Amino acid sequence: MIRRLECGRTQLEVSDELGIAQSVISKLWQRFRDDGNVSSRYNTDRPRVITPNEDRYWAVTAKRNRRSTASDLSRRLSSATGTTISRQTVYRRLGQIGLYARRPVRCIPLTATHCRLRKAWSREHASWTPQQWACVMFSDESRFSLQSDSRRTYIWRAPVLVFSSLFLRSILALDDAKYSSN
Repeated sequence: MIRRLECGRTQLEVSDELGIAQSVISKLWQRFRDDGNVSSRYNTDRPRVITPNEDRYWAVTAKRNRRSTASDLSRRLSSATGTTISRQTVYRRLGQIGLYARRPVRCIPLTATHCRLRKAWSREHASWTPQQWACVMFSDESRFSLQSDSRRTYIWRAPVLVFSSLFLRSILALDDAKYSSN
């Protein structure tokens, strides 16, 4: 790029040839004329407080204690290493490695009897025509709740693990009301 500019080409021609924005060419050319090189200058950004080892510590701690909050993780890191950081930093750094605070998926635990009955039902209805299915109304298309559930418990998980059995919050049906088993 510098050779092309020294040979007399314009910044616009060089940017078109290299597929780089003209503003980048201009800044690099100015830096070359000032300093004699185009290498990166010293970074004046604020230095990172967290080391890569502490990032790994967070990841392991969050995976071992999936229900711990970002504030808990921040306090644990502070007591373990003496490094004080905000809970927002915990959210950001865990998000960068693919862990996000999400509500656990709720499910009703199935017993062996439930599984057997569901399989029998599916075999009975396997040969139904679309006209027969059109007369059926499925009640599971709507969500009903007889008890308030704030669902404020969050877990740290990757998005692809949404239905992993480790992250399901089971609901037990007792006396026509739903109660959480967790």
